[in-house]
Amino acid sequence: QVQLVESGGGLVQAGGSLRLSCAASGRTFSNNAMGWFRQAPGKEREFVATISWNGGSTLYTDSVKGRFTISRDNAKNTVYLQMNSLKPEDTAVYYCAGSTRYYTLTRASQYDYWGQGTQVTVSS
Repeated sequence: QVQLVESGGGLVQAGGSLRLSCAASGRTFSNNAMGWFRQAPGKEREFVATISWNGGSTLYTDSVKGRFTISRDNAKNTVYLQMNSLKPEDTAVYYCAGSTRYYTLTRASQYDYWGQGTQVTVSS
């Protein structure tokens, strides 16, 4: 059974930082793209960041460029999202996603495995 388990969410003031982790079990994702998505109340799930199988390629949605960094540790089967300079509009449930494909992927439909999500709340 494949599981993706996110951690690291919480409540933070605007301008603060959080580091999300996503630990995978049940299969290795060392040859696969991983991604982060988020969903705010009343809104659709949106793409945040993605990283290729070896970490050599990353993509971000425009609103987080320069503030968020996605990374991975294939030895630990874990992907991270470092979030700096957080804004109230970053408030959402953040989801980790795993694919069976190699390269960076920006559409939710391209991912095969999903975590249960972790809440990030940024206060003003």
